[in-house]
Amino acid sequence: MRIPRATDRLRPRSVRAKIVALLMLPVVSLMALWGFAAVTTASSIGDAERGKDVNAELLAPVGEFVTDVQGERTAALRGDPDGYRKAQTATDRAAAVVLEGINSAGSDAGLLDAALPARLDALKGDTGALTALRTRPTFDGYSAIVRHGFAVTGALAGAVHSADASDARVLLELGRAREAVAQEQALLADGQLTRAEYAPFVGAVANQRELLEPAVADLKAEHRAAYRRVLDGDRYATVRAVEDKVRETGAVPSLTGWDMAVGQVLGGLAGAEADAGVAATAKANPFGWDTLGASGVAVVLGLVGVLLSLLVSVLVGRGLIVELLDLRNSALEVAGRRLPQAMRRLHAGQGVDIDAEAPMRRLVGDELAQVGTALTAVQRAALKAASERAELLSGISGVYVSLARRSQVLLHRQLDLLSALEHREQHPADLHDLYRVDYLATRMRRHSESLLILSGIAPGRGWRDPIALTDVLRAAVSEIENADRVQIWATPRVSLVGGCVADVVHLLAELVENATSFSPPSTQVHLRAAHLRDGILIEIEDSGFGMNADALTDANRKIQSDKVDLLDAKQIGLFVVNRLRERQGLRVELRASETGGVIAGIFIPEHLVRDDMPTGDQGRGLAPAAGLLG
Repeated sequence: MRIPRATDRLRPRSVRAKIVALLMLPVVSLMALWGFAAVTTASSIGDAERGKDVNAELLAPVGEFVTDVQGERTAALRGDPDGYRKAQTATDRAAAVVLEGINSAGSDAGLLDAALPARLDALKGDTGALTALRTRPTFDGYSAIVRHGFAVTGALAGAVHSADASDARVLLELGRAREAVAQEQALLADGQLTRAEYAPFVGAVANQRELLEPAVADLKAEHRAAYRRVLDGDRYATVRAVEDKVRETGAVPSLTGWDMAVGQVLGGLAGAEADAGVAATAKANPFGWDTLGASGVAVVLGLVGVLLSLLVSVLVGRGLIVELLDLRNSALEVAGRRLPQAMRRLHAGQGVDIDAEAPMRRLVGDELAQVGTALTAVQRAALKAASERAELLSGISGVYVSLARRSQVLLHRQLDLLSALEHREQHPADLHDLYRVDYLATRMRRHSESLLILSGIAPGRGWRDPIALTDVLRAAVSEIENADRVQIWATPRVSLVGGCVADVVHLLAELVENATSFSPPSTQVHLRAAHLRDGILIEIEDSGFGMNADALTDANRKIQSDKVDLLDAKQIGLFVVNRLRERQGLRVELRASETGGVIAGIFIPEHLVRDDMPTGDQGRGLAPAAGLLG
C-alpha cells in the first residue's frame, strides 16, 4: 500500500488537472520552438557568411570572367587587332582570379552542389583552352565558355542566400538575357550577317526578349529601377529597332549608332545585375537585423521559457510519472506473466480461481486508480471467457471422441461384412455396387478418425513393419470416392516406417479428396513422389479453379498454426492435416499451380523413410494397398 506523503496535498488530484498544469508551460513544445529558432538563427548566420565567401571567391570572379569573354568574342569577330589584344588581357586577368577561387574552393565545392565540381573542372579547362581558341577564334568556341560559366553560376545559386540580394535564379535568367544581347553584338560586329549567322541572331533576340522582361518583374523593387532605366532608355530602343529590322527583312540595316547603343545597354545590364546580386551580397551583414530579425529575440525568450517550463514540469510531473509507472508495471505484469500463465493452465485442462488471479478492486482514487480497476475488470472478463471456452472445447472434444468411438465400431463391423459379401458375390453389377458402398464406408471411417485426431487421440489403425511408399499412396487414393480420377506417377522404391503409415495415409487422403472435390470432374489429379537428399517430397496437383493469394495464405496458416480452433467449422480437413503434420513432424504447404489449380506439397523427413522395400515373407506389416483398407 502506498503511504501518502505531505507533498501529495499540493498536487492536483485528477489526471486532467495534472495535464492542465503541465500544458501551462509545455516544456517539449517550448524546447522544440527554441531549438528551431536557435538553429534557424545559426543557420541564417552561417548561410550569410558562406554566401559572402562563395560570392567573393567564385560568383563575382566567374561573372567578371563571363563578361570579359563576351567582350573578347565581340572583339575577335570585329577583326580589330588592338581591341582584341586588350580584350585578351582583361580575360586573362579575370581567368587568373577564377582559377584562384576554384583552387580555394577545393573539395568543399561538392558540399555546395553535387554538380559543382564537374562544372568547375569544365570552366578550369576552358581557361587553359583560351590560347588554342585565340589562334582560330570562333563564335561557338567563346559561347561554349560562356555557357560553362553560367553552369557554374547556376550551381552556386542554391549556395548563396542574402536578404539584400534578389533571387539567384532570377539573376541567372537576367545573365542569360544579357548573354543573348552580347551574342547579337558579336554576330553584327563586322557589320554583316551571313545566312549561317541569321538563325543564331534571331534565336538570341527571341531568348533575350523572352527572359528579360519577366525576370525584371521578379526582382526586388530597389533593384528593378536600374533595369527599367536601361530598358526604357533610347539606347535599348535603338537596339530593338535593329533587331526588328533584321527579323523582318533578313538583311542587316544601317548600323549607325549600333555599337555605342549595344555597348551601353550591355554595360547597364551588367551593372544592374551586379548591384542586384554580387554587390548586394558583399554588403550584407551576417549579424544585422535582416539576418537575425525576430528569430534572435525568439532565441532569448525561448530559453527563458524553457527554463521556467522545466522547473514547473519537474515539480508537477514527478508525482504523475511515479503513478503512471506503477500502473504500467501492473499492466505489464498482468499482460506478460499472470494472464498468459492462467491461459496456459486453462488450455491444459486445469482450473483457475478468478478471484485469486484478479481480485476485484474498489473504484476509488483519481483517474489513474480507476484505470487500474478497469484493467483488473478486463483481466477478469478475459479469464472468465477463456474458462468458459475451455469448458466448451473440452465438452466438444469429449463428444467428438464418444461419437468417433461408436462410429468406428460400427464401421469396422460394416467393413468386415462388406468384405465378406465382396468375396461371395459373383455378379459384376452387384459387386460394383458393393465396392461403392465399401468406398463410402471407408470415407466414413476416415471422418470418424478425423474426430479422434482433432480431439488429440490417435486412431486405432497402425502398422509395426515398414510399408512401401507405392502402397501408401494407393491406400490414400482408395479412401476417396473418385479414385479413378487420380493418376499416381512412378514413385521411388522406398518404404515408410509402420508407425507413421496410418497418419500419412489419412493426411494424403484428406488432401487428395480436396483436390478432386474442388476441380472439374473431367480433369485428373496428379500424385507424384520424389526422393530428395533429406526426405521424400509428395505433390498433389489439381487443375481446378485455384485459390487467390489471401485464401492460400489463410489455408497455410491453418495448416501451420500451433493451435486448432474446434469452433471453426470451415475447412475441418485442414485442421486434421495440421494435427497429423505436427504429430509426425511433416511439412505441408499449399501453393498455386502453373496450370491454374493448387499444388499441395508434403515433405516426409528422412527418419521416417526406409530405403529397403518390404518383401513377401514379412507378414502382415508388409500388406499391399488392399490390406491397408482392412
